[in-house]
Amino acid sequence: MDKTQTYRIRVRGYLDDSYSDRLHGMTITPVEQEDDNGETFLYGQLPDQAALAGVMSYLYDLQLPVVTVEIVGDEEGE
Repeated sequence: MDKTQTYRIRVRGYLDDSYSDRLHGMTITPVEQEDDNGETFLYGQLPDQAALAGVMSYLYDLQLPVVTVEIVGDEEGE
């Protein structure tokens, strides 16, 4: 599990691009919803499981509930 993977993480709540550096440069896309409980999608490559754990820990510190974490590819194009 120590290889570069591309992740898509969905959280409840809003983040803006200013958090990108603290989230290993992941792309941040906030999405408004009708019920005013917005969500944010994070997308990007993380070099290993330690980096993913760091992102998850930071989201926990921000008190943002994680909805999904998906591996959408790795450095070999899987």
